[in-house]
Amino acid sequence: MSATATLWLLVVASGLYHGLNPGMGWPLALSAGLWERRGSAVFAALVPLAAGHLAAMTLVLLPFAALAVVMDWSREIRVGAGLLVVAFGLWRLVDRRHPRFLARIPPARIALWSFLVALAHGAGLMLVPVVLGLCTADPQAGPAAAAAGNVAAALGVAVLHSLVMIAAGGALAYAVYRWLGLKALSRTWFDLDAVWGASLVVSGAFGVWSGWH
Repeated sequence: MSATATLWLLVVASGLYHGLNPGMGWPLALSAGLWERRGSAVFAALVPLAAGHLAAMTLVLLPFAALAVVMDWSREIRVGAGLLVVAFGLWRLVDRRHPRFLARIPPARIALWSFLVALAHGAGLMLVPVVLGLCTADPQAGPAAAAAGNVAAALGVAVLHSLVMIAAGGALAYAVYRWLGLKALSRTWFDLDAVWGASLVVSGAFGVWSGWH
């Protein structure tokens, strides 16, 4: 398997991981279904969740993709971005409190909540090493063409990741609503904060390694 194919598989895998993580919002879709007592409400809530997550991914990934075109500094950019992700992951491992401002967002503003929680938890940062691995700084392509290609790669990552994320989270929310029930949810619930922080550290370490080689 080529390195590019592996990176795109990582985009899909991270989408599954984010989608199944309750911290990224699928319980909100479940609660919408339970509140309105109809399965279609679960899917309706997924739309703003996906829009907010996609906006956060795009906001974080595009600047790094634009920087990647600076060929002379590509190694430093990759290593620096990887170290940034590692540092954020370590901070999440030490401080597992959730930002208080998220609790003040009205439940009806799901898109805004999804956007801010993805930023606050570093969901976009986790994908930076993957995006930089897909970017190019080929001098033969020209700066404009390389920049356009890198932006397209970042947008492709954001869209694919968000689609997989919302499909996984939506499937789990509907399964709990339709078949599993809240009792099954309470028996299997566990805290993913430590796993999330460790995932950021691993992702950042991958970025440092790929930039150095």
